[in-house]
Amino acid sequence: MKLLITICGRAGSKGVRNKNIKLFLGKPLLCYTIAAARLFREKSRADVDICVNSDSGQILNLAEEYDLACIKRPEELAQDDSPKVPVIRYSLQYMEEKLGKKYDFIMDLDITSPFRTVTDIENTIHKLTDQPEADVVFSVVPARRNPYFNMVEYKDGKFQKVLGGEYTARQQAPAVFDMNASIYGYRRNSLLNRLKNSPLDGVFDVIFMKDTAVLDIDSEEDFRLLEVLAHYFFKGEFKELYDYTCKM
Repeated sequence: MKLLITICGRAGSKGVRNKNIKLFLGKPLLCYTIAAARLFREKSRADVDICVNSDSGQILNLAEEYDLACIKRPEELAQDDSPKVPVIRYSLQYMEEKLGKKYDFIMDLDITSPFRTVTDIENTIHKLTDQPEADVVFSVVPARRNPYFNMVEYKDGKFQKVLGGEYTARQQAPAVFDMNASIYGYRRNSLLNRLKNSPLDGVFDVIFMKDTAVLDIDSEEDFRLLEVLAHYFFKGEFKELYDYTCKM
């Protein structure tokens, strides 16, 4: 099996300045995702390549220090509203042309989600292999809020329930899950020919990950809170990742 792991990050950030390379427990945040990709490659029997795609010279320079393939992102794919799927597709086409090979699967690991294990990545590959009809497999965790039960929206000049249903207990409501923006596994043909801008454009399946509190890093407070969580989680099942990152 031939697998391409992509790590994609833009320069800057509106909420947290240069968050992708901001020091996180003493290491640039990017390093934890690089470590997860390298650790998986060392343990896997697959033919694994890793590339970093960015419009940031700082990000690409850091990736070069770890001997990873670096892809300079075109300006049209580096806008604030640029979807990620075209960036991953561009990375696939670039790497296949550069190396003269054809991948079976593409795995995108998000920089701002440092809590993942080799087993999580392996589970994504296994699900893609076992579910050939799936265009993409991504990671989820149980949602802490449920639009059928305890969420409201402002619509037509008033606040109202997001979705219908007369549920009086959370356990009665349909189960929903948060996409935790950690792992996305794509089938090659689907990425090239079926998916346009979103992993939700095609047939998808999921893997479940440990709920480490789903955080979108949109502020300095979010970043600091993630560091607080890391102090706890890096002592447990993510200790292998943390130790490997520190040794890089």
